[in-house]
Amino acid sequence: MNRRTFICWLTLGTLSAPLAAEAQPAAKIARIGFLANNPAGSPHLREAFLQGLRDLGYVEGRNVVIEYRSAEGKWDRFPALAAELVALKVDVIVAANSLAVLPAKQATRTIPIVFTAVPDAVGSGFVTSLARPGGNVTGLSGLAPELVGKCLEQLTQAVPGVSRVAVLWHPGAFGERTQRDMLKEAEVAARALGGAASIR
Repeated sequence: MNRRTFICWLTLGTLSAPLAAEAQPAAKIARIGFLANNPAGSPHLREAFLQGLRDLGYVEGRNVVIEYRSAEGKWDRFPALAAELVALKVDVIVAANSLAVLPAKQATRTIPIVFTAVPDAVGSGFVTSLARPGGNVTGLSGLAPELVGKCLEQLTQAVPGVSRVAVLWHPGAFGERTQRDMLKEAEVAARALGGAASIR
């Protein structure tokens, strides 16, 4: 299953659970709030999302309505845009980037929020953990300090006998806490696998 389909399953699974529980005779048209920084700058991402919905039988304008809100590069607009989506009583909010997640989370504790990809969902405080996000927020995290150890473990399985591993990173590419936690997890994982970690 590719990432596009997985995000759509997360979004639609969130939509369908209450509908099944209510067992309404007439199908309700789902309403998705789509909160992004500048979707016009990445039309392929929007089309991938729509294609993922179509692959699952949801067609915009027929059985799903999507309320798009764009900050248009003005990040301070996110809180007001998130509040608009809450006022529209959407069934789920898709936060298309890291900057959209916190304002959406602050705007509602009841409407499910699905983020498409954030560098460090735990370190940013969006979720409690990747295994158990908690609250009303979930999604895909492209990077997380707790995954560093797993990656190192998989490397030692893929390349038996490996004794030295170099870690390269771009200073300032991630938040200070995320970077610190990643390096710490790399050291812990190296020691657990029987190596001596030396991070510089």
